[in-house]
Amino acid sequence: MPGIRGLTEIVIWVHSIEKSLHFYRDLLGLAVMSPPDFRGAVFLQAGPSGADVPQQIVLVPLPEGTPAFSSERAQRPLHHIGIEIAPDDFEVESDRLQRLGFEVRFGEHPFLPVKGMYLDDPDGNEVELLASKGQ
Repeated sequence: MPGIRGLTEIVIWVHSIEKSLHFYRDLLGLAVMSPPDFRGAVFLQAGPSGADVPQQIVLVPLPEGTPAFSSERAQRPLHHIGIEIAPDDFEVESDRLQRLGFEVRFGEHPFLPVKGMYLDDPDGNEVELLASKGQ
């Protein structure tokens, strides 16, 4: 069995590429990796550049007319995704996102020394921004 080296991509369904790009690229700062003329999915860099196998979030458009995801969290196709941010950016990012009108929720991991904030993307997918608590 091969040794797992890391998580390389998370692929999520989206109703609107434009709204999702605004959220993940413009608000969270993930860089688009896929060429401008690439059709369909949009690949965003979610980790350090220069890796042989980069960490990615891939936005895949749903067919037009697909119903919105359920407002009931237990009925959604995705529980949540977590993205690491620098500890020094945690409070600044929380304040910025709240000023932009996002409902930011907070939590702590049950067994790791990290803190998290949660917000929803345009499709209601929960996104967690995690930072180390430091030692």
